[in-house]
Amino acid sequence: MSKITILHNPRCSKSRNALAYLEEKGLELNVVKYLVDTPSKEELIKIIEMLNITPRQLMRTKEDIYKELNLKDAKSDEVLITAMIENPKLIERPIIIKDNKAVIARPLENIDKIL
Repeated sequence: MSKITILHNPRCSKSRNALAYLEEKGLELNVVKYLVDTPSKEELIKIIEMLNITPRQLMRTKEDIYKELNLKDAKSDEVLITAMIENPKLIERPIIIKDNKAVIARPLENIDKIL
C-alpha cells in the first residue's frame, strides 16, 4: 500500500476533517503542513497537473491577499504559481495525494476517488 500525503492546515476545519477521515481508515500518512513547509514551484506544478486543473482553480480567491495582489487580473500561470509559493494561504486545501493522483477534499467524499 502506498503512503498518502495530505497538504494540511491544522487551523482549517475541512482540513482537520479530511485528516481524521484518513486516520479512521488506518492509512499510512505523510502530513505536510504546507503553510510552514510550502511546496516548491516544481512540486506545486506537479500537484496542479495531478489535479488536472489550472493554477487559478487551486487558489483561494476569497483570501484578502488574493485581492491585495490583484490576482484576478493576472493572465500568467507563472504569476499565480509564484503568488501561491510566496503566500501559501492562497492554496486551496486540503489536498490529498496518492501515487500520481490528487484531489481537493472538498467535499470530503472526493478522497474516496483516489483510495
